[in-house]
Amino acid sequence: MTDQPTESSPGAYAAAGVSIEAADRAIDLMKGWVDKARRPEVIGGIGGFAGLFDATALTRYEKPLLATSTDGVGTKVQIAQLMDVHDTIGFDLVGMVVDDLVVCGAEPLFMTDYIACGRVVPERIAAIVKGIAEACVVAGCALIGGETAEHPGLLDPDDYDVAGATTGVVEASKLLGPGRVRPGDVVIAMEASGLHSNGYSLVRHVLLQQAGWTLDRHVDDFGRTLGEELLEPTRIYAKACLDLADRTETHAMSHVTGGGLAANLERVLPAELSVRLDRSTWTPQPVFDVVRQVGSVSQPDLEATLNCGVGMVSLTAPDSVDAAIAVLAGHGINAWVAGEVRLDDEHGGRVRLEGQHPGW
Repeated sequence: MTDQPTESSPGAYAAAGVSIEAADRAIDLMKGWVDKARRPEVIGGIGGFAGLFDATALTRYEKPLLATSTDGVGTKVQIAQLMDVHDTIGFDLVGMVVDDLVVCGAEPLFMTDYIACGRVVPERIAAIVKGIAEACVVAGCALIGGETAEHPGLLDPDDYDVAGATTGVVEASKLLGPGRVRPGDVVIAMEASGLHSNGYSLVRHVLLQQAGWTLDRHVDDFGRTLGEELLEPTRIYAKACLDLADRTETHAMSHVTGGGLAANLERVLPAELSVRLDRSTWTPQPVFDVVRQVGSVSQPDLEATLNCGVGMVSLTAPDSVDAAIAVLAGHGINAWVAGEVRLDDEHGGRVRLEGQHPGW
């Protein structure tokens, strides 16, 4: 006969550090937020073994291409943990996966998430999922499922990491990418909300380790504390970019993430074309200059690591530029002309940044 666990004699799994009751409580707390991130095509709710999405929605396409993207948040989660603020990190996760997807013109349909933690604290897990669900609403996709895994002994009790995957669809004839880019296309830069979710290892090294700043330090350049600045959520461009692709002659887009502006723009350039970007067309947010000056970081190193104020770019036909900037403004996104695509046999496939940012 097997002994039954009691309050004074916990079950073996609980004794090993895993609480099924806490996980169930977390699910109860997050259900309301997940329900807000639904689309009409979603079948059922959370709690099943798999999320379901009605694929007859694809019948309106002549040749639907499915697109998928997977990513995480990186070391920005440490800032959320130190600040004990967990309801914004979901915007960083959704931004990373959805805006990687949308650059090919794909509409994000649904997303799943994965949260690994040392100990399930129901309120903390629910706060993380709240942020993910709210960001999915902004992106126009459904949150149809996920997994919360408790890893005692592998992660410290208050540690966690998050990752996610999204699936979308684009009409084959409307697929964006290098094959559409032409000489004379204009580079339209879209303003970032801040650091977004890349380069935090450098930022933490410079500001927290080298300079010894604390997260509660008020920084005049930011008008708020260091921690608040570093937790600024990633801007989500999905709906704006889909509108841009629908209403203008836009040929390609690039999501500026790890590697910086030039390296990510090069990913959507044909081998025979190049781009010159003019730094004087924008002033990065103060956090970038602070990292540069406090850490004595060279501009090439900074630009190879951080977005430097540009979160997304489009390569748009010249006669669509005014319309494109107006479309983006309608979505609350500041955008400007930052450069031009050129035929360049010598430097084909490369992006060069020229000039200097105002005030740098």
